[in-house]
Amino acid sequence: MDTLNALFRWLHIVAGIVWIGMLYFFNWVNGPFAASLDGETKKKVVPELMPRALYWFRWGAAWTWITGVLLLGIVYYMGDNLVDPDSTMGKGAGTAIGLAVILLGFVAYDILWKTPLKANPLAGTIVSLVILAVVAWVLSCSFSGRAVFIHIGALFGTSMAANVWMRIWPAQRKIIAAIRDGQAPDAALVGLAGMRSKHNTYMSVPLLFLMISNHYPTVYGGRHGWVYAIVMVIVGMLFTSWMYKKSAAASTAKY
Repeated sequence: MDTLNALFRWLHIVAGIVWIGMLYFFNWVNGPFAASLDGETKKKVVPELMPRALYWFRWGAAWTWITGVLLLGIVYYMGDNLVDPDSTMGKGAGTAIGLAVILLGFVAYDILWKTPLKANPLAGTIVSLVILAVVAWVLSCSFSGRAVFIHIGALFGTSMAANVWMRIWPAQRKIIAAIRDGQAPDAALVGLAGMRSKHNTYMSVPLLFLMISNHYPTVYGGRHGWVYAIVMVIVGMLFTSWMYKKSAAASTAKY
């Protein structure tokens, strides 16, 4: 079991580097660059660049999620790290709740960001954070602090991977085909792919903190550890916002 844990963790990190690296390339490098291209240049560059980049992007996401779920099963659902020792909840019930939070969480997120809130990112973010805080508090009532942090991270990771395969990649295929054929891509598809890619970028920074938190009991082990988790999500999002501003600065194009 320790060997499998080490193997899956290794693959999880490698796949995650590929995925998140491409995500940051798209949002902080390619986005500002593509905005400077004229139509004829885009017709030449996009059909060559984007399929190659999206290949590593989507498969990095897939293998990051698959190995992450395997690790979740080994460390929490098959181990003794899921529920507090004094909790009346059994491991089976805890596993069912954990999986429901991870899988149904994306459904709730997807529905939420199809409402009029998608036109008001600040309001949508506030609503999302309030819902996330409620989920974190509910989990903290029975789950160990370590499991609360990991399940919030797993919720983010699942939402991000589902965004890639169910929203970004299908939209990008049509966008690339339209540009290749010299047509203007559907604005709705461009907006959807851009919004979900941006969401993934904002989730990725706090996600990385949540995933390494299991090494630091003083972070997750307090009575109000779930509050710390939400605070770090907000801090991560603020840092991401700064990175977006930095990517748009003229200094990033200089050498």
